[in-house]
Amino acid sequence: MPPEDVLYQVDGEIALVTLNRPKYRNAQSWPLLDALDAALDRAMRDDEVRVVLVRGAGEHFSSGHDLGTPEQRADWEARNIPEGGIQFYEYFRKYNLDYTLKCRNLPKPTNAMVQGYCIFGGWMIAAAMDLVFASPDERFLAGLVEYFSLPWDIHPRKAMELAFESRFIDAEEARELGFVNRIYPADDLERETLGYARRVAENGRTALRRSKLAINKTQDIQGYSAAMEAAFADYLVMSQRGGGAFPKEGERRLGAVDLAVRGLRGERPGLEDR
Repeated sequence: MPPEDVLYQVDGEIALVTLNRPKYRNAQSWPLLDALDAALDRAMRDDEVRVVLVRGAGEHFSSGHDLGTPEQRADWEARNIPEGGIQFYEYFRKYNLDYTLKCRNLPKPTNAMVQGYCIFGGWMIAAAMDLVFASPDERFLAGLVEYFSLPWDIHPRKAMELAFESRFIDAEEARELGFVNRIYPADDLERETLGYARRVAENGRTALRRSKLAINKTQDIQGYSAAMEAAFADYLVMSQRGGGAFPKEGERRLGAVDLAVRGLRGERPGLEDR
């Protein structure tokens, strides 16, 4: 597990966890996700830490799943992961469902500080955090992913709109939809997000823990965790039936991401003025 994939530092009562693969726009290799899980566990064990802040190094929060960088391919080969069967299922579930649900249920408050691209797997990590802060230049791309929280993150009709269309939304639209809490200019984002985290840290640990637990329990009574399990199963069925969940040989990005990128460039009819 390359230790440089995720950086960890403590600033007073705030743990700063940084996705650190800027060369790949913080694409989420499995070693990176292992390192992220270890960093979050470390923050939970530290009694001095009250709030966790997750961010990305460089210009982007995360471009999503690692679709085959040399490091990711080497990791798969070293683990000798098969293309199917129970061993593949256990690995795939761990990195795409179990880790994300664990993030969502961490006992301490968590914030995502998002800039640049936040695509698919990036949305998954941000959605698992308690609060999302963004800069105006942020571009979010939601869709049918393994941890399909989208119908819970925003209104179901808007979730369908975004999933059907495959288009980026900016930070302001994400705030209007209820996914982003606050927007700050890029130069102020870190200062303001840290300032908020420090205000949260002034609360007692018991009050913070009970508040988070109560809100998550309310969602779970409504079926949140069961819905994540069901959507993950559907995703696997789709992918095994050739439904386009995984990239084809030689593809640089998933088809839905390519559609969204073309929309940003004005190469799709009807999207130029969004």
